[in-house]
Amino acid sequence: MSDVNKTIQKWHASFRKGTDFDSWGQLVEAIDEYQILARQLQKEVQSTNPSDFTEDQKKTLGKFATCLEMRSSALQCTQSQEEFKLEDLKKLEIIIKSILTYNKDFPFDVQPVPLRRILAPGEEENLEVEEEEDAATGAGSPESFPNRVPGTLLPRLPSEPKMSLLTIKIDKIGLKDAGQCIDPYMTVSVKDLSGIDLNPVQDTPVATRKEDTYIHFSVDIEIQRHIERLPKGAAIFFEFKHYKPKKGFTSTKCFAFMEMDEIKPGPIVIELYKKPTDFKRKKLQLLTKKPLYLHLHQTLHKD
Repeated sequence: MSDVNKTIQKWHASFRKGTDFDSWGQLVEAIDEYQILARQLQKEVQSTNPSDFTEDQKKTLGKFATCLEMRSSALQCTQSQEEFKLEDLKKLEIIIKSILTYNKDFPFDVQPVPLRRILAPGEEENLEVEEEEDAATGAGSPESFPNRVPGTLLPRLPSEPKMSLLTIKIDKIGLKDAGQCIDPYMTVSVKDLSGIDLNPVQDTPVATRKEDTYIHFSVDIEIQRHIERLPKGAAIFFEFKHYKPKKGFTSTKCFAFMEMDEIKPGPIVIELYKKPTDFKRKKLQLLTKKPLYLHLHQTLHKD
């Protein structure tokens, strides 16, 4: 079997997994599968490398990613007016299964997801490295690096008997150049030991208050999985991002993470590490020797 057929088979299996979770009412797991598959499709659409897919096929994959996002949004928002239903999504299975031979019109009037919407975790760092390399040779086009729009926080999950949910309030972050950061926000993700997403990634709104060496967020993050269902070795990551006008894109400045044994009610202060974000936690380097940290407050909800 060729590599492209293996990729398509993997996408199809992921799609089936998501729709199965969806039909069983396991909404958190369904959202996870839909968003991860949407990212994979979008990465293929955005790739500038030689591809096994034609431009028309890439457009179809982009529209497919849009539908996954729409279904994911419908599951997250119970009051969605124009809800994208599971039966609508299931109509697309034939497309993902036979993308190389599919030649009909796309069944729904949608547009591919905007480029900035689904940057894969860590992709901002890669963009920055490429941009710096281009700058050294006088090449590159900063306008080609779009920003991710902050503000994608999700509501708390429904409670379940004997299960715990975690709310993390991001209070503030200490940085020596806090006042110079433009449009700062945090990306929060939950990863396993291999750095794979366990939950949908969430972005905070842009922080509005800066004071001395602190940027204040005062925003609650609802972790999108019951704590008891997080695998051993999982960690919650906080990536601090800000806009770089000279380079024309949003960059990760530093990151922090919290491991499972640190989950307990009350305040916690965690160390900041240098980028790029090391989701596997193998090569960590402190951002500074100064006493500057990420300040959080945890609340556990038990039914």
